[in-house]
Amino acid sequence: MNIHEYQAKQLFQQYGIAIPVGKLAVNPNQAREVAQEIGGESWVVKAQVHAGGRGKAGGVKLVDDFERVGEETKAMLGTRLATIQTGPEGLPVESVLIEKTYPIQREFYISLLIDHVTSRMCFIASAAGGMDIETVARDNPEQIITIIVNPAAGLQSYQCRQVGFALSLQKEQLLLLEKIMRGMYRLFLEKDASQIEINPLIETDGGELMALDAKINFDDNALIMHFDILALKDAGQEDEKENKAQQYDLNYITLDGSIGCMVNGAGLAMATMDLVKLKGGRPANFLDVGGGATKERVAAAFKLILSDVQVEAVLVNIFGGIVQCDIIAQGIMAAMQEISVTVPVVVRLEGTNAEQGIKLLNESGLGMIAAEDLAEAAEKVVALVEAT
Repeated sequence: MNIHEYQAKQLFQQYGIAIPVGKLAVNPNQAREVAQEIGGESWVVKAQVHAGGRGKAGGVKLVDDFERVGEETKAMLGTRLATIQTGPEGLPVESVLIEKTYPIQREFYISLLIDHVTSRMCFIASAAGGMDIETVARDNPEQIITIIVNPAAGLQSYQCRQVGFALSLQKEQLLLLEKIMRGMYRLFLEKDASQIEINPLIETDGGELMALDAKINFDDNALIMHFDILALKDAGQEDEKENKAQQYDLNYITLDGSIGCMVNGAGLAMATMDLVKLKGGRPANFLDVGGGATKERVAAAFKLILSDVQVEAVLVNIFGGIVQCDIIAQGIMAAMQEISVTVPVVVRLEGTNAEQGIKLLNESGLGMIAAEDLAEAAEKVVALVEAT
């Protein structure tokens, strides 16, 4: 789960990480009042969306008078900000963060995430702050330092100093950096984060270190233990279909293809999408209905696929192990009877009660196309799309 920058900075404050003075605003008048309240000679107006690259897309504006604060806020609110991370459809801007500006001497990058090679937490830092870390890693890998934290020992002071030396910090700044890193480490553990990123971490003209930007992602599987974090969720920033899928405990991810896929099991779902691609098609989604799917969940999953206007055909690929194929068939039939299905549906059932499931579908009169194996199913569904 993602959260907004202003929410991430509120958490930073709780864990002793210095941030700029700022406040959220939801209309131009409030934005002007915030600027007057926090004082200073210039301010930054930052659109609050769940995406990076806001500055390049016009979502971050530096202003030097109160009226312009209101004008820039008015120009952002109610629009959809499209960045390199959102795609052309963009995300809705419903609030802005107004912050006081600070003289910047240097910009750094620092993040904390899980290193899946070692299965341990690791800090990644660079003196090339304010840039895409992927670009730095590709063009100047020597500017990146990685620190692996042993879970038995925890974050050590010498590791913080290693990062500080790599960033060419002064002696008195090393303690400031250690405070920030320890705050990130505690926040990561206590709130079950999956990534914490500060880009840039700035050095002010007074030598202070401050998180100018903040990004935190959380482990969805741990949210049940963190109702305070779950309360920060902004459904308006997320895919509508993915949010609806969560209500039925479905694993759904929207893709950009034209073939809707309904499968049970994450591995089988990946294999199904691979085979669709191999046969020349493009999956419109990843959808795993799970091993314990019910008739109601299957019906909800099928309707979810068909709610995507990009879907030109549907491929159902079910292996009946725990889930029974006749239950899947009943769910598909229930969904098709409730809504008008105008696209072809190819179904492949194998495993527990597969024969009963196929019989139900064949006798339903709903015009579904049966396939004996996955390769045949993928070929049929791709051919149907190409024929439209």
